[in-house]
Amino acid sequence: MVRRLHHLILSAALTMALSLAMLHALATPAEAQSPTPNCNSESLSASPNCTATPTPTPTPTATPSPTPTPTPTPTPSPSPTPITGAPSSGSSINSLADQRFNQMITNRVLGSVLLGVNEQVNCDDCISAFGSAGSFSAGIHGRKTITPNLSLLAGIAYTQYGEGGYNVTSAPIGAFALRYDFVDWGSSRPFFDIGAILSPSEKVRYTRSYTTSLGPVSVTGQTSSENYGVYGRAGWISRLSARDEVAASVEVWQLWQRVKGYSDPAIAFNPFDATIADGTDRTSLVKIGGQWTHLFGSNIETNINGGWVQSFATHSGIVATVTGDGTIVPTIGNQGWFEYGGRVGFRITKGWIADLFLNGTAGPQPVGNTLHGGVGLRISY
Repeated sequence: MVRRLHHLILSAALTMALSLAMLHALATPAEAQSPTPNCNSESLSASPNCTATPTPTPTPTATPSPTPTPTPTPTPSPSPTPITGAPSSGSSINSLADQRFNQMITNRVLGSVLLGVNEQVNCDDCISAFGSAGSFSAGIHGRKTITPNLSLLAGIAYTQYGEGGYNVTSAPIGAFALRYDFVDWGSSRPFFDIGAILSPSEKVRYTRSYTTSLGPVSVTGQTSSENYGVYGRAGWISRLSARDEVAASVEVWQLWQRVKGYSDPAIAFNPFDATIADGTDRTSLVKIGGQWTHLFGSNIETNINGGWVQSFATHSGIVATVTGDGTIVPTIGNQGWFEYGGRVGFRITKGWIADLFLNGTAGPQPVGNTLHGGVGLRISY
């Protein structure tokens, strides 16, 4: 009995031991497969199986630096090529001075027709109506004996003329002179003239031209002018026969020309524009000349005349302000030229004469070569 009890206790103990061993074997893989317990600062102290898992410090993601947008380098605008031509523009002002000098001389030549430059020194009283071309001119002139020794010569005309860049579009001219002829000295004797030429209201255009790097420029300004001249003449006359008269003389002239100021008109291209101030041109002249009048038959009379003219003390009144050049005051030196004239008269009937005449200049610029011709109808009484 005791022995059976002993075997029973032993069997129970073995059974219990085997059971415990199996329980332990089953519990171990279950723990291995269980999820990691949620541990925090409180559960770590409460549970020995909780191990603090360090929170990984996030690796800072490098923010890429923005690639700077390159600032575009400004492309320099090409500098405009400067326009050249200032010296040529300055020379055009000198050309204006030449034009104005020519204007003074031409005005005097046309005015001399009114003083009988193509007629004999001593003749009967007469009056003549005339017209001319080359420079247009139309008017009347004549002479009147005041005493046997003293005569009045006078005339008036309307003219238009131009030369070398200028153009006088309207110009009345008046002239008068007193002539003293020593007729009581006989056929060979002295004579004297004193007189004036007046042109108080002229409309005129002046053109100046110059060259630039972009091409030529031509600009015409319009203004008004006045011309005045006084003179004295001393000469010797010889009546060689009833058909021939010759004379030689010396003349001294003083001329003034006042031109009103003006500016270049607005045109498309004029980089060196100019403004011309009011100014007075002047010059003095000496003329040494002679003439011959001859009667062919009873119906044809002729006259030829000529002389050398020399200017001195010439002054240009131009004061020009030119863009790119500043102020320009041109000068004109002394000039010399030849003046000539002639007339052929046809005696239509007693006291009535039809005339063909011409007058001109020959020489270097600014006077140059000019020719003015016309016709007239003269009445002697």
